[in-house]
Amino acid sequence: MDLLDGRLKFRHLTLLVAIVDRGSVVKAAEMLNLTQPAATRTLRELEKIANVPLFVRVPRGMRPTVYGEAFVEHARAVVAEVRRAGEHLTGLRQGQDGTVTVGTLLAGANVLLPRAVARLKQERPRLTVVVREGTPDVLHPALLAGELDVIIGRLGPAPGERDGLHQQKLYREPIRLAVRSGHPLSDADGLTLAETLAFPWILPVEQTALRQELSTLFADRGLPLPADRVECTSILTMRALLLQTDMVALLPELVLRGDEHLTALPVDLPSVGRTVGTTEAVHRTRTPALQALLHHLRQEAALLRETLREATVR
Repeated sequence: MDLLDGRLKFRHLTLLVAIVDRGSVVKAAEMLNLTQPAATRTLRELEKIANVPLFVRVPRGMRPTVYGEAFVEHARAVVAEVRRAGEHLTGLRQGQDGTVTVGTLLAGANVLLPRAVARLKQERPRLTVVVREGTPDVLHPALLAGELDVIIGRLGPAPGERDGLHQQKLYREPIRLAVRSGHPLSDADGLTLAETLAFPWILPVEQTALRQELSTLFADRGLPLPADRVECTSILTMRALLLQTDMVALLPELVLRGDEHLTALPVDLPSVGRTVGTTEAVHRTRTPALQALLHHLRQEAALLRETLREATVR
């Protein structure tokens, strides 16, 4: 027999399973919301396709033949797989399954993003989150090419319509000068930016907006950029260098506050800060998975805004 010639339909398989489970055509028809004549006709079609008897009549209904028992094992597997496929598609449509791919701007959302992803995974454990770190010159083309769903982190100058990007601000966060606890400068009174140049620095790479702001600040104060420096974008590497050396680095307020082994130097950096937010491609429709992530990002950002506001009041 050839079951792949196009005559076998899904309704044949569901009826076969229903008859075996319910023991009669009448009960199977009720289960599938069919009339009894329609169910009987479908069974005859199936037995004609199979070219073997699938059931025999017994006093209280129908019993599968050896052919019926063999066929129903495969029918159950097919019906189950189709049901799972439906559940998978529903999950994708509702954002329960699938993947959301996030670009993060090199230490741009070290507090916000982990909190939002943790909330998202509690709500939708089957959803996969992929996080890719990079600089704007790498992430923006990837976003426009569809390789990323959203970029989260420090916002630069607002893009124009021609750029095809849209930014959404979430919160503003101060940037601090950070050193290890016990650093020679940590107890200095009246410390100035110039005095920190006696120690090696960790600078942001040139492709970042933070580096541009820092360069402007040094120029405004008549200072050269630190000659003894490391240029780094990795928070983990920066932290390790700070703990093992007397280096000085720029760290976001929230990152620094959560680390008991690091401390902020009392040097005012009024023109250096960061606005954290999201960047999306203008003409791309948000998936349910992305919408769910954005929801949690907004919620966590509101909590961080309150935390920063309370710190400012104190």
